[in-house]
Amino acid sequence: MVSVMTSTADPRVVAESVTDPELPMISLADLGVLRDVRIERESTVVVEITPTYTGCPAMGVMRADLVHALHEAGYPDVDVRTVLAPAWSTDWITADGRRKLLEAGIAPPAPAPVRSAGPVPLQLGQTRRTASCPLCGSADTEELSEFSATACKALRRCRSCREPFEHVKEI
Repeated sequence: MVSVMTSTADPRVVAESVTDPELPMISLADLGVLRDVRIERESTVVVEITPTYTGCPAMGVMRADLVHALHEAGYPDVDVRTVLAPAWSTDWITADGRRKLLEAGIAPPAPAPVRSAGPVPLQLGQTRRTASCPLCGSADTEELSEFSATACKALRRCRSCREPFEHVKEI
């Protein structure tokens, strides 16, 4: 049996509207997880996504949400593929995505460290991350826990306004 596309919606626009299950204020496109959307063999929508880190438990939900959204838009054949290279970086978060994180009270990541070509030096010990408070803007913050509600976020507290907040870690 041959499936026939019944949609007039652009599959990329549909996929770009799907939000991250752990950060629902931001789309997979703004998060930089959505890598490619194309039609193959005349009727199959192929979507490529990259996890924010190896073993990300949200990948199954992302995949299901993309399939559901594209089915609802009239695309019966959807193939969601995981692409691991190049590895995802917080630099892939769009300016709009960073703004949405900040508006939701989550400190967006700073730019990832610049690395030179060649071997990546191994850094042992605690990594010093800084983040300004998304509520009052103070740079005087402290890390309470390296991990927050998800492994890609840290829990911090502002020393000025004393409010806790999450910070998306730089990768």
